[in-house]
Amino acid sequence: MSEISVIVPVYKVEKDLIRCIDSILSQTFSGFDIILIDDGSPDRCPKICDEYARKDTRVHVIHQKNQGPSAARNAGIDWAFKNSSSNYLAFIDSDDCIHPQYLERLYYAITQNNAEVSVCKHQYISLQESLEDTPLLGILHAYTISAEDLMVMQASSFNYAWAKLFSKHCFEELRYPENISFGEDNIIIFKALFECKKIVY
Repeated sequence: MSEISVIVPVYKVEKDLIRCIDSILSQTFSGFDIILIDDGSPDRCPKICDEYARKDTRVHVIHQKNQGPSAARNAGIDWAFKNSSSNYLAFIDSDDCIHPQYLERLYYAITQNNAEVSVCKHQYISLQESLEDTPLLGILHAYTISAEDLMVMQASSFNYAWAKLFSKHCFEELRYPENISFGEDNIIIFKALFECKKIVY
């Protein structure tokens, strides 16, 4: 049974995709499914996605013609609402990777504080660095925060979908605007966070 649906739009990220998917499958938190949305990628990405789906039942693949990251994320959200028992949504960019305790920490924070969104910091690492060696702050440092204060503290990543775990109901009425080719996260994430009653950081 899945508690979290992890949505990953995929387009021309052949060199990064395997590391991304492996980092999700290696999570210490096990109750999740992964939705890989192949957005008409012209490289080996569609094949890589299908290979992972054959190997792991938690992985689900949507193939669609190229429509951009907003349409890809929307397809993932729609799939999660129709096909998954999950209560939470996480968005991961396919050229990123996540720490092994990423989902566990965000899930603990959001459930223990009865919040609608949990948020964490991010950091830049090289392709040679290991995520397992990255130190983490204790989860007991989590605290509730307003959207306004979060925007000030996390100015560089506040308006991105990643580094956050959302209650699924936040997206019951929200979808990404598909007529924007750059900065598509800005509108939807601002709206989601500022409409939330409780955020934990």
